[in-house]
Amino acid sequence: MESLHEPLDAENCGLPMALEVMGERWSFLLLRAAFNGLTHFEQFVGIGIARNILANRLTKLVEHGILLRQPQEDDRRKVIYRLTEKGIELLPAMIALREWGEKHGLGVPSNPVLIDKRDRRPIAPVTIRAQDGRVLAYEDLAWADWADLARDEATRPAEEPA
Repeated sequence: MESLHEPLDAENCGLPMALEVMGERWSFLLLRAAFNGLTHFEQFVGIGIARNILANRLTKLVEHGILLRQPQEDDRRKVIYRLTEKGIELLPAMIALREWGEKHGLGVPSNPVLIDKRDRRPIAPVTIRAQDGRVLAYEDLAWADWADLARDEATRPAEEPA
């Protein structure tokens, strides 16, 4: 893969921020539990996390807008945690990590399997795709500066109408 000539700048990369929010095991396991419908503190305890760590991680996920903490409608003394849109957008990353763990750790697919509700078939593996939908391999990728891409786009001839 081609690289930029300058060192990677942490201030101009989203990965350090994402790792700050999600970069430890319990945050990912809580997110997995939320994707599987868990909403109450006591349900989350069932995944094997200590109560103090659970409270800390839930607070952090709420502060970062991954989960929403709200009173339960039928019993306002109880609190529920729900995924926000920002949290739901982490699903592809979670699936990619799970697939990697299945391939390089378990050696077999996990159970339960994530399916397409309509067809009741397992989802396709997570891939990197080009703008036109082509699946890209590592060798097909390169890093570029946004300014260079904007300059390229400005000098690219307009496409002919079909």
